[in-house]
Amino acid sequence: MDSKGRVSIPSGFRVEIQRRSQNDPVLASQGAHLALFPADEWEKKEEVLLGLSEFDSDAQDLQRIMVGEAADSPLDAQGRILVPTLMRKEADLDNKILLVGVLNRIELWNPERYEEKKRMTALRYEEIKKNVDPNRQQPGD
Repeated sequence: MDSKGRVSIPSGFRVEIQRRSQNDPVLASQGAHLALFPADEWEKKEEVLLGLSEFDSDAQDLQRIMVGEAADSPLDAQGRILVPTLMRKEADLDNKILLVGVLNRIELWNPERYEEKKRMTALRYEEIKKNVDPNRQQPGD
């Protein structure tokens, strides 16, 4: 990331973002990191968030952090996006950042945070795999 907060998006990612939509990608907070969504994927994410209960405080918090701070992020002529100052601070992004392609998004990480997250995930891999397996049997099934 340069001193103005611009991040160069690798050409493979750029091509895919531009292929998916004529609209600008959207940069959103994901807590410890940021995520850049193609516009079509962001619209799907907004529909899911819109479907959450307005009476659930966790749902409100999630909507607030993801949508309230989200920003359209047009690619400039050099294939860069501008990361807003507030987002840079919250994700602890400085001149060195790590871009990670994850299915429908590009994650922007502070390298140290990413390594710690990866280490913690590896320690819990089997537990995580069981928790997210859609075919797992629930107790009492």
